[in-house]
Amino acid sequence: MSEECLVTGGPVVALPTRFGTFSVQAWIDAGTGAEHLSLSAPGEAASGEPAADELGYTGSADAVVPLVRLHSECLTGDVFGSYRCDCGEQLDHALEEIHRRGGTLVYLRGHEGRGIGLANKIRAYSLQESGADTVEANEQLGLPVDARDYSAAAGILAALGLTRIALLSNNPLKEADLASRGIEVVAMVPALILARTENLRYLETKRDRMHHALTLGDSSASHSAAVTHTISDTTEGPTV
Repeated sequence: MSEECLVTGGPVVALPTRFGTFSVQAWIDAGTGAEHLSLSAPGEAASGEPAADELGYTGSADAVVPLVRLHSECLTGDVFGSYRCDCGEQLDHALEEIHRRGGTLVYLRGHEGRGIGLANKIRAYSLQESGADTVEANEQLGLPVDARDYSAAAGILAALGLTRIALLSNNPLKEADLASRGIEVVAMVPALILARTENLRYLETKRDRMHHALTLGDSSASHSAAVTHTISDTTEGPTV
């Protein structure tokens, strides 16, 4: 592992949540000082239910490939429940699925606003209210469209022995990045999240300009009610 990927893990403790109890561990990136978390659960498969089979990511007759979510920090979505994005709902969905099926969620701090920081994210929101989409807003600020780095995530997964995984994500870039760092993604796992009136344009931009594997409802129809977007686990390129 390269020095930039060096991470140090702390003690493992139990974390009871509304989704169930996870084993949680804090990690420190030696290169940046960023502090991350991993939350792991054995899942129902550990007690005899081959839950992973129905999604097609069983590695062999006696080994189920663990379900993994790399979740980028989003204060507005994860904590305040903002509908500008789908981050909070993706976090909830991931924790529910991982607790049920078994696997690990890696919560990556320092990724706020796809890596541009909280203050810049709010500045980008202001430009979006003036008509820019999420890509254009970053560009108008002279900032990267996506500045996230997944070296620490790969280091954490390697330290946990998770080098062959099923990735719960819409973002093809995560798959490609992990593969370049020695983590084999054997399947991209679909997620079912609600698209809302408030974040529909954002999701359309992620699909159309950032190549996220999203299937949205008919954008010409009324979206006063939430519509479902799904993530296909067979895409032409790398997936969130």
